[in-house]
Amino acid sequence: MNSLQEKSFFGRIDWITILLWFSLCLIGWFNIHAAVYDPENPGLFNLATNYGKQSIYIFTALIIGICILIIDSRFFMSSAPIIYFIVVLLLIAVLIVGRNVGGNQAWIPLGSFRLQPSEFGKLATCLTLAYYLSNQTNKNPNMKTLFVGACIVLFPVALVMLQPDTGSALAFFSLVFVFYREGYLSTGFLIIGGLAIFLFVMALLVNQWIIIGCIALICGFFAFTMRKKRKYVINMAILFAASSVYVLCVDFAYEKILQPHQRNRIDIILGKMDDPKGQGYNLNQSKIAIGSGQLFGKGYLQGTQTKYNFVPEQSTDFIFCTVGEEWGFVGSVVLIAIYLTLLLRIVNIAERQRTAFARIYAYGVASILFFHFFINIGMTIGIVPVIGIPLPFISYGGSSLWSFTILLFILLRFDSSRKGTVGI
Repeated sequence: MNSLQEKSFFGRIDWITILLWFSLCLIGWFNIHAAVYDPENPGLFNLATNYGKQSIYIFTALIIGICILIIDSRFFMSSAPIIYFIVVLLLIAVLIVGRNVGGNQAWIPLGSFRLQPSEFGKLATCLTLAYYLSNQTNKNPNMKTLFVGACIVLFPVALVMLQPDTGSALAFFSLVFVFYREGYLSTGFLIIGGLAIFLFVMALLVNQWIIIGCIALICGFFAFTMRKKRKYVINMAILFAASSVYVLCVDFAYEKILQPHQRNRIDIILGKMDDPKGQGYNLNQSKIAIGSGQLFGKGYLQGTQTKYNFVPEQSTDFIFCTVGEEWGFVGSVVLIAIYLTLLLRIVNIAERQRTAFARIYAYGVASILFFHFFINIGMTIGIVPVIGIPLPFISYGGSSLWSFTILLFILLRFDSSRKGTVGI
């Protein structure tokens, strides 16, 4: 029995995934060092600096990861609702006793450390969503299960929006891919979602009535083509009506729901506003830093945009600028390749799970990490609006590093016990 358990712990652990995790942590550490380098405190372990503190965060993350791999995986399954409840309490507490930084009341001060509950909210939501969906006696997807599952996701979203932290709140919506994988949402739903985003952008760039006219022509063409099928014609009419109403509501939603700084960031991305010294300053400096790195970069600690602090938040939200400037296009591609390898490996881990809980949780992990990876890098190169979220395992910060590490290592624990004698 002991030999089997030993094999379950050591032999079943996905060490390649752990190597990828550790590589990203080291890359983050060195780039944080470059981003906020202080010649008077050059040591990587100097605790008076962010890079010194990050070394402690990485070390404690490693300890946390080891502890997770030792704990029986059934603990995480059974305690998912409790973890969710605790995190919800923290999200409420931050609204009362939290510290406001940059307009967001998202941190709870604990001495010199600041805890960000929203980062752990993603972990708790992934666990609880997997707990709920995997315990449904009716294995056929239905609207009731979809509704309750959506509430599990949306409740912490509402609390995070009260901070307000739009970037962290949006990350929860990536869990739509979990519902899709489990059959609660069809491919058509994702297509409609994509079309909704497309129409939203077009409505901001083109006259609304021109768009409605184009929709009428397209729907009319397909209705005429399939005119013998009455149901199809009715569906086209409904699609036209719904799309038209949606397009007409875009301006109202844009002006009344989004905050001025959010509208400005979208206008800059769409080319409707050029404000390189104001709202577009971060993005403009970010592009300059990444572009100046060219093919092979300027070299470690040689980035001028980095050295002279032209890019705000360069050790956190805009850490990718440091990679682009000092390591160039080649270094950036290597980093992206590591991320893609990690994501593909997580999907592979998800598909080989023997329990619904582990599979659902794994897709939650993949969704959250992909969203952060795509949006963070996308905002630094100007293909998505700046919403301020960390690059997993790379950006400076204890809360984000620990939460992403726990998120990943719980999955590795599930996977290691997949064929073992302990755990699930």
